[in-house]
Amino acid sequence: MFKKIIAAGLVAGLSATAMAADTYTADVRHLYPMFEINHFGMSTQRGRFNKATAKLTIDAAAKTGSVEATVDTTSLDMGADDWDKHIKSEDFFNVEKYPTMSFKSDKFSFDGDKLVTVDGALTLLGITKPVKLSIANFKCGPHPMNKKPVCTGDVSATINRTDWGMTKYAPALGEQVKIEIPVEAFKD
Repeated sequence: MFKKIIAAGLVAGLSATAMAADTYTADVRHLYPMFEINHFGMSTQRGRFNKATAKLTIDAAAKTGSVEATVDTTSLDMGADDWDKHIKSEDFFNVEKYPTMSFKSDKFSFDGDKLVTVDGALTLLGITKPVKLSIANFKCGPHPMNKKPVCTGDVSATINRTDWGMTKYAPALGEQVKIEIPVEAFKD
């Protein structure tokens, strides 16, 4: 009988934890993955992707979560049509063959109530490698304008583009790529 009570308690506890997880969908109007790279030692050049989606699940009580994000690489925006075309070419993002890149994770790390890092896998140019994302300004609560539940933060990481086979002009054109992504995700 005692074992049945313990088992029932464990099942109830696991069910409560599973039910405590909330799912959020990123507001595409506030989700613009940006990157910067050293341009032959002369300047820092920046670009962004105008189309991306993300869905995350957070269980604040259990300090767990997951995320799946997809970036439409064809939406790359460098600020000039001819430059967009060059960076979209086989030399770099090869958008004709790889029209998306993605990130997936189920490894969230918290410091108290603050999400601080997310360890996951980035798939770019058909290659999947581990990436650790740093999270700053993380918070969840009612949105100041529409009062809907929202989780927000500033996501960043630095990757080596050659790890994903993007080797054109390396190392003269910077291999380190800094990524910045603002996120505002509303509860489903």
